Amino acid sequence: MLQPPKNTKFNKMRKGRSKGNARNSAVVFGDFGMQSAGRSRLDARQIEAARRAMTRYLKRDGKYYTRVFPDRPISKKPLEVRQGKGKGAVDHYAFNVKPGTIIFEVSGVSEDAAKEAFRLAAAKLPFKVNFIKREVSYDES
Repeated sequence: MLQPPKNTKFNKMRKGRSKGNARNSAVVFGDFGMQSAGRSRLDARQIEAARRAMTRYLKRDGKYYTRVFPDRPISKKPLEVRQGKGKGAVDHYAFNVKPGTIIFEVSGVSEDAAKEAFRLAAAKLPFKVNFIKREVSYDES
């Protein structure tokens, strides 16, 4: 399980609105990437479940990269508590996903293996994903 952030300026955060597209929409570290096609809030447990599904299929072949980190505190009031009396305590941490965000990257495996691993991992995520390849530029030698 991913650990919460080590230190933050403020303990709690407002909900905010998720609009626009992602800025990190290119595969940088690996050969293949899992790109979000939807918009959602990604929990630390969901990231870990997807990572486990992916690594179990790949049987520790190749190398994988996680491009998201849950750093937004999500607060929640306890069950059966009356309204008012302030904001609830921090329950868990999440990451706001925008369309085009790269979630995972994989290198050192075949394209078919990467597609199947991403398919299994995508079943654990609350949005649709796209499979993308790294664009090879001729400047890299």
